[in-house]
Amino acid sequence: MLSHRHPKASAAAPGGTQRRYRARPLPNACGVSVGGSKVELFLSTYTNKVDRKGRVSVPATFRSCLASHRYPNLVILFPSFKVDALDGSGSDRMEEMKNRLEALDQFSQERDDLAMLFADAHQLTMDGEGRIILPEELKEHAHIGDECAFVGLGASFQIWEPSRFAAHRAEARERTRRQGTTLPAGPRPA
Repeated sequence: MLSHRHPKASAAAPGGTQRRYRARPLPNACGVSVGGSKVELFLSTYTNKVDRKGRVSVPATFRSCLASHRYPNLVILFPSFKVDALDGSGSDRMEEMKNRLEALDQFSQERDDLAMLFADAHQLTMDGEGRIILPEELKEHAHIGDECAFVGLGASFQIWEPSRFAAHRAEARERTRRQGTTLPAGPRPA
């Protein structure tokens, strides 16, 4: 840890010693380096109100993660393929998904099916207060009314109707316990 002189401290304290300010690193879940590349981490679950115009505040920690993207005020949402929720990310993650899609055979059914996520995606710009307007078709897909839950999933996030998410989380935890699911082993420290 580096030692820095505090800007308000005098150059020499009584007794001829200098006062030092020890700067502690700020915790930051965003921009964590994993395997040499930067990965944003969307963490935790936040339930926010949706107003009559469909506006909802993006959680501050999520905005912080999105700020590291090429287009920091852009939230990209699309209907989840697997659940009645919305999948969300920033511009860099969508670029990564596009590159991974390009690895598939150009004329394959799998590529055509997965490319639909781009057809269904909405680019939503955050206003000065960190709010986005949820399009009606996305709210219908996720059954969102006057509240929604922002659910961090690491490199991406989802938006759920809160009671549906509570049920989904309970089912996922029970399935994990029953199946004994664990994370794959990572590299061992040297």
